[in-house]
Amino acid sequence: MCANKYNRMFIISAGVILSITGIAKIWSSLGQARILVVPDPLVGIELGHLLSLVGMLEIGIALACIFSKRQLVLVGLVACLSTNCVVYRAGLLWIGWHRPCRCLGNLTDAIHVSPQVADNVIKGMLAYLFIGSYTAMFLLWRQRKRVSAPLSP
Repeated sequence: MCANKYNRMFIISAGVILSITGIAKIWSSLGQARILVVPDPLVGIELGHLLSLVGMLEIGIALACIFSKRQLVLVGLVACLSTNCVVYRAGLLWIGWHRPCRCLGNLTDAIHVSPQVADNVIKGMLAYLFIGSYTAMFLLWRQRKRVSAPLSP
């Protein structure tokens, strides 16, 4: 598969994933669950505010992925966001937090999915975004390297 085709497919799929997770985070942050006023164990701000901020960021990047054509910028944004999420989850492990991530707030209750199942799905999507974005960046780098390489005599 050609690098441009792979990158475009990845960017669109990342846009879909980020729009779904962003909407879920914002929807959860608007609820009345008591957990939303509890400070996040790592960042220290109320979970409801954190969900709103991250949800808006995800929707912004999703819209860019769907409507922009600048592949390098888009895969860079997805790589940056997914790297931050990986670092956040590593930070949770570092402080001994072994419960499912609360990144979907109380949405798991509304859709009748256990927090552990939702956490595993989110981990899978995070791995896809992380590995996919760095793969796309590598393909773009390799493609640009070939284009800029001098022709052999």
